[in-house]
Amino acid sequence: MKAILTFIAVIFFTTTAFAQNSTKEVKVETITVSIEMNVTVQVAKEIKTETEVARLYMFKNSRVKKALAFKTKRNKSKMA
Repeated sequence: MKAILTFIAVIFFTTTAFAQNSTKEVKVETITVSIEMNVTVQVAKEIKTETEVARLYMFKNSRVKKALAFKTKRNKSKMA
């Protein structure tokens, strides 16, 4: 009985939704404007001849390895 009532309610609401008058589309007038392109673009490329060097630190006392191996003085856990 419940299924029949829900089916009738769904059909009723869909028919009322389709039966409503929809507003007609309003057409908008379009205006065309011409654009003149009289712009000249000059592109100048600069060639850089610099070579960059990437360094690989192989020694223990290098600055990078010291910074990466940072340890605090209070790094150890305390015994309770």
